[in-house]
Amino acid sequence: MIPTGGTPRLRRDAQRNIERLKAAAIEVFRERGLSTPLEDIATRAGVSTGTLYNRFGSREALIDAVMPELVSVRLTHLLGRVREHTNPWRRFVAYVEGVAALQADEPALNDLISRRFPAAAELTRICDEALAEGARLVEDAKRHGSLRADFTIGDLGIALWCNGQLVRVTRTTAPDAWRRNIAIFLDGARAKAAHDLPVGPEALFAVQEAFTAQPPR
Repeated sequence: MIPTGGTPRLRRDAQRNIERLKAAAIEVFRERGLSTPLEDIATRAGVSTGTLYNRFGSREALIDAVMPELVSVRLTHLLGRVREHTNPWRRFVAYVEGVAALQADEPALNDLISRRFPAAAELTRICDEALAEGARLVEDAKRHGSLRADFTIGDLGIALWCNGQLVRVTRTTAPDAWRRNIAIFLDGARAKAAHDLPVGPEALFAVQEAFTAQPPR
């Protein structure tokens, strides 16, 4: 026989565990990235790893449960700053520098931008929307004549992926190294200094498939 009030108490306990897990996941993901062991999140929440899996089922489900609002706010703020510029080249630069800064500031956002967890469907959708805005900025800057004519959104995606790897390995030893990397990339993207590229854009598809197929480490 179930004691009076027993079921509601269990529901309250379960809800409390969910909230603890969400709070712990946000903290740990922001500190250490989305590949942090789930055991560490459960420990910080004060529950078992089994409870985490019972409540969320998978890492990707947990990511989608706690990260979209934070990511959406950060990206919306970035795009707002980008749109303050009237010059297409300056908008493009603000976008690239802004995304690169997010990679450096937030390990979780770096994982997102680097597409390390494509099965996190909601975060992938948010990332796709931000990338679509980047594609529009690329076309605007090309029409303006300030961005080299053979530049593609794939070039931008690979540059940000490479920057993400640089940020990941230099976060504690050379935290500003990414600034030099992005500055050189932007200088090479300018139309005024463009030279013919040795490889066509078709090579980008193979590169993108290669880095999205890599398992998170």
